[in-house]
Amino acid sequence: MTDSSQRPRPLEYNPPQIGDLPVLFADEQILVLDKPSGLLTVPGNTPEKADCLERRARADYPYARIVHRLDMDTSGVMVMALTAEAQAHIGRQFEQRQTEKSYIANVWGQVAEACGEVDQPLITDWPNRPKQHVDPVNGRQAITKWQVVEKFAEHCRVQLSPVTGRSHQLRVHMQHIGHPILGDNLYAHADALAVSDRLCLHAERLAFAHPASGETIVFESAPSF
Repeated sequence: MTDSSQRPRPLEYNPPQIGDLPVLFADEQILVLDKPSGLLTVPGNTPEKADCLERRARADYPYARIVHRLDMDTSGVMVMALTAEAQAHIGRQFEQRQTEKSYIANVWGQVAEACGEVDQPLITDWPNRPKQHVDPVNGRQAITKWQVVEKFAEHCRVQLSPVTGRSHQLRVHMQHIGHPILGDNLYAHADALAVSDRLCLHAERLAFAHPASGETIVFESAPSF
């Protein structure tokens, strides 16, 4: 097997073609989207990376504002705010861990236990940015709960529930316990990378309090992989 850190990452940004905005819900306060894999949440640092979910959303909803992010290769449920008040309200919910998030992932190998928890601090791997890595001394607390949903011949489908929201948390934690996410071009070994042409990680469920009514609302999306 080849160490993923020794393989060059793709340099070209090839976002999915622009089509209808994948709206799950919209009102005067919020816009909930089903983000496709391969699309940046916000613009990158070069002109060729200007296309992103935020830009596409603003074509139809000019006041759309970012509240949280999903990795470029992660798909699934994402909420944007349509007012400054809604942005602040939902942002606080994320900061105070009042939202409920769950993801579906296909991971390499057979996970022995039915469920578990990964509690491993994370920090940026500065020489290899944007990668993150486990650092028990200097890392920030990162906790992921996981549960096996289904087993296949060479991989498992798991539900991941992040307690914290660190960058690349789910991807690093699964790699750390020996079950990298299939198609992960940053953390998977060569065999796990080759299984899928996309990162098999999908934000399947997001629940939070509506900024106007305070009522808990839930949005769900099934993965395409």
